[in-house]
This record gives sequence, structure tokens and C-alpha cells, in this order.
Amino acid sequence: MAMNNPLNKKFSDLAGTMKPSAIRMLLRVTESPDIISFGGGLPNPESFPLEELKEIFEEQLKINGKKMLQYGATEGLKSLNRALAERMRIKEDIDCLPEEILQTTGSQEALYMLGKIFANPGEYVISEAPTYTGTITALRASNINMIGVPMDDDGIIVDELRKTLKDYPDPRFIYVIPNFQNPTGITMSYERRRELLEIASERGIIIIEDDPYGNLRFEGSKIPSIKSMDRDGSVVYLSTFSKVLAPGFRLGYVIATKDIVEKLNLAKQAVDLASSTISEYIAEGYVTKGYMDRQIPKIISLYRHKRDMMIESFEEYFPGDVEYTRPKGGMFTWVTKKGANTDKLFQKAMEMKVAYVVGSAFYFDESNHESMRLNFTYSTDEDIVEGVKRLAEVFRRYT
Repeated sequence: MAMNNPLNKKFSDLAGTMKPSAIRMLLRVTESPDIISFGGGLPNPESFPLEELKEIFEEQLKINGKKMLQYGATEGLKSLNRALAERMRIKEDIDCLPEEILQTTGSQEALYMLGKIFANPGEYVISEAPTYTGTITALRASNINMIGVPMDDDGIIVDELRKTLKDYPDPRFIYVIPNFQNPTGITMSYERRRELLEIASERGIIIIEDDPYGNLRFEGSKIPSIKSMDRDGSVVYLSTFSKVLAPGFRLGYVIATKDIVEKLNLAKQAVDLASSTISEYIAEGYVTKGYMDRQIPKIISLYRHKRDMMIESFEEYFPGDVEYTRPKGGMFTWVTKKGANTDKLFQKAMEMKVAYVVGSAFYFDESNHESMRLNFTYSTDEDIVEGVKRLAEVFRRYT
């Protein structure tokens, strides 16, 4: 009887292809306080500038209270866009106008809208492999396919990209995370960035440069962004306040040519009309009053220490055949054990009260089962050491 129920056909074909985010599902099963979770990409609450936020909120409420509580413009607060344009010019050598910036409700909204404005259902884009699982989720939601290009310690392998472009010559865009990549923690070299831009410019391909972690460099010299080298509008640059202020504000931004920003503006009107006006006023005060520049070194110091704790624990407790990246910034490291199946090991790890994100979640075709992503920023020092000990025991017992 139920099989003939007309309500069984109420969903679209596209809804039938949607899959839940691996990380969102993971956060549900790791809520138990006795589980040490390296799974979520969570900033450490100790990095949140609580006292500064109180000052900014009180000041902005006093000066702009009625405006803060009202609907805002789709493109975002003009004074914030002006402040960001000035900051990007000084800090990133990115020359942009305020009208070339769009505020978004986190970078996730930007990723979803970029898929909508650049690609049709069934078309394809190119990315690093592995890549951010949120991007995979956003593109799948629009029935867009993703072709992965392998990485090494210098980022996307350009020779492999050229081979891929022979088989897939007309991608709608190329998506990369050059700084402290999620999930690997790898930073793309300057030479690779330059070559990537040359290839894209020659072929008329858009590059989406996602840079949520660029401010969180622990060591080494800063490498110019791809956007700073862009001379023909090939690069769309994304960033966020989630890692340098707090994720609860749900505020990111896009920098692109005016025609792209105009299309994103139209898409955003259909998605959420505008981002949080309160968040935008707080962010404007955070940038213009110098709070951001004072807070970032504190975040770096905290996260560098956490990174060191995790790497030192790897060195002490992991079996010798376990490989891992040594990120120079950001929030993640990528752990690989040849011959293991981290999807199958996950349940064993959960039995030992430690969690990670399986490597297959970061591949569009879910092809890698030997790796896992670990977050080092959120856990306490004690939990980092104990969690690594538990993972080491999982490797020894079950692989």
C-alpha cells in the first residue's frame, strides 16, 4: 500500500542525490564528553576575543544600534567592504574596490552560489585531491561533478593538471586551497601558484582561491596569493572571519570582478537576502579598530603550540610506517597508513573513544581509504597526547 503512496514522489531527482556532510554527521556521534575528537574543524574557544567583542558590540550598538538591527544590503555593509579592500591591499597585495567584495553567510554559502553561477547540472569542475568536504557537498547539491588532481608536498601537481585538462578540457572552474590546505595542511608553492594561474589564464578558466587559513601562518615566509598575481580577473578569492574572529558570526566574503559579484548578489538574494547585519557591524569594528591585527598573533601562538603537541605525539607514539604532514599553519594534519582502511578503523577508534574524519570524505569519488584528517586546534593539550596514544593503539591492533 505504501509503495503506491503519491507522497513517495514528492522530492525532486536532485534531492535524491544529496548526501549528508561527513563532518556534520561525525559531530553528532562525537558529542559524548568521553570521546576525544580530532574530527571537527573547530577553532579553539580560547581564541575568541570575548572582552574585545564586548567593547566592539557596545560601541557599535551605541553608534549604529538601529542600523545594526535592521535588514542590510545584499552585498554587505559598505563600510566593512571599504575596510576589507584597504586591508587586502596592505596585507595581501590584492588591489580591489569595495564594489568587488560581497559578504556571505560563511564561506559555505559562497561555495554553493559559485557552483550555481558558473556550472550547469552535470558539468564538471577541477580541484585538488583531496579537497574540502564542504565544497564536495555544495557541488553535489547542484549535481555538479568534480575531477580531482593529485597533490604532493608543494600542492596540486601541475603536470597532472595538464594531463587532466586533456581529458576534461573545459572545466567550469578550478578550486584550490593554497594555504594550509583542508584536509592535508599542505601549502602550495609560489611556483605552482604561478603555473596554475598561467594555465588558467591561457585557457580562460576561472580559479576559485579559498583562503580561510592564510592568516594562521606559524612559520616560514608568506607566499603571495594567486589573486595578488591575477591580472585579467581569472581569480575569485574567498575568505572568512570564522578562523580569525569566531565561527558563530557566520561571516565570509568574496573578492571578484564586478560582473561576478553582480551574479553572486542575485544568487544571494534568492538564498538568504543578506548576511547578518549585526555580524557585519561587529566585523567592521574588529577590522578598523585594530582588534583583528592584535588578535591574530594570539591565535597563531595558541595553534602553533597545539600543532607542536600533536606532531611530537606522533613522533613518540605512532608506528614507524604511519606518515603525516607537518603543516606550517592552519588547523589540520593528514595521516596515512598504507594498507589500512580508515573507514573500517573508525568504529574501532570510536570504541577506544577517539575520532577522526575518514580520508574518503575528502574525495568526490570517495577513493582514498588509507588516510584520515586530524584537527589539532580544538582539543586540550592532554587530550591531544591521549588521543594520539589511542590512535596509535588502533593502528597497532587492527592494521
